Amino acid sequence: MRLLLMGPPGAGKGTQATVIAERFAVPAISTGDIFRTNVAQQTALGVAAQTYMDAGEYVPDEITNAMVADRLAEHDCADGFLLDGYPRTPQQVVELDEILAIAGVGLDAVVLLEADPDELVSRLVGRSAEQGRADDTEPVIRRRLEVYAAETGPLADIYAERDLLTTVDGLGQVDEVTERILAALTSVSAQRTATSAP
Repeated sequence: MRLLLMGPPGAGKGTQATVIAERFAVPAISTGDIFRTNVAQQTALGVAAQTYMDAGEYVPDEITNAMVADRLAEHDCADGFLLDGYPRTPQQVVELDEILAIAGVGLDAVVLLEADPDELVSRLVGRSAEQGRADDTEPVIRRRLEVYAAETGPLADIYAERDLLTTVDGLGQVDEVTERILAALTSVSAQRTATSAP
């Protein structure tokens, strides 16, 4: 199973990625983890990324793409993976297409977790208060959600056109959302099987 999990900040993407990946026995791969690993191991890409991060700048796509390509080439991804946080831009979609084409594989499904923005804001404001993060104010959180919507909208359209996108309500208890995702993936798999049957 080769999956891509998308969703706005606060939708529980990271939690669901871990649970779903375990269910399918594939690695959950987040760009955050890839960055941290490369920086910690002082790889050439990690050193390059650190330079931008220390300056408070956006890490260029070519560095992020190269890190993802390296990670997907590792042996534990041979039978599948779950990507969380990548791609974020249409350009990265093209790059991921090329990475997968070289490996001779493709995505099985793209799951988009949807949630009411006001619910997400109240959830994130509460979380930042619990964690003592004064910088996560409501205006900052709303701006992050706006940026996410602007960046991710085109990606959802791209994958919808390819008939890969399935949307799931991301609000509710963790296990409820997990069951919705699994039900959606089962439905997608059944439809593909029916379509490909002679």
